[in-house]
Amino acid sequence: MTASAPSDPAVDPAYLAATSFIDSDHADVRALARAAAGEGDARTRAVRLYYAVRDRFLYDPYSVDVSTDGMRASGVIERGYGFCVNKAILLAALARAEGIPARLGLADVKNHLATARLRASMGTDVFFYHGFTELWLDGKWVKATPAFNIELCEKFRVLPLDFDGETDSVFHPFDADNRRHMEYIADRGSFADLPYAEWREAMLTHYPDLMREERRENTKPGGDFAAEAAAENQNHDTPSPRLA
Repeated sequence: MTASAPSDPAVDPAYLAATSFIDSDHADVRALARAAAGEGDARTRAVRLYYAVRDRFLYDPYSVDVSTDGMRASGVIERGYGFCVNKAILLAALARAEGIPARLGLADVKNHLATARLRASMGTDVFFYHGFTELWLDGKWVKATPAFNIELCEKFRVLPLDFDGETDSVFHPFDADNRRHMEYIADRGSFADLPYAEWREAMLTHYPDLMREERRENTKPGGDFAAEAAAENQNHDTPSPRLA
């Protein structure tokens, strides 16, 4: 399946084009897209692509690489892990490679369940410029959030985000123990490609410790987020009361 002009005039052709970061024309991206999507209509293939990105590529917030190479979809495939923005970029690239219009969504979210180490490194519980993907399916944009792989959700006791191609897949406000999880606090907009300069400046401004110089161009994970999640949540077998 190769990308072609969308039949719906409401869809900008830019949402099918290969870009600097959503490099849907890269050989590795095209090969993964074809292998993961399989056959079927656009919605069926989009759902398969979502789960491939969600679960085959581990979520690691310590792996943020603000270089251009580090943010490309093909780079995520090469490394095998990423954080929310470049996993969203990867899903967009795979979708475009399959002829499904896709764009990158960015929002600020308040994360009530980050690990103690991650909160200390970030200096805040707000994830500025959190990334998700929007896919054009059956005449509408549908949100998809492939950030947390299933194993991480189990360790963190976070309800996994499923995707059916019809309804938005966005973070749950509460986790499996009824504790606050994610709260969307600001919409940054939708983009045909990563607004790199704006995003990079925000990362370096809001997370100076996490983005310190020696980590900026480093694609090696700086911690084991899944192990941290498991350790901090091992005593939460009994549901907690809902927070007001």
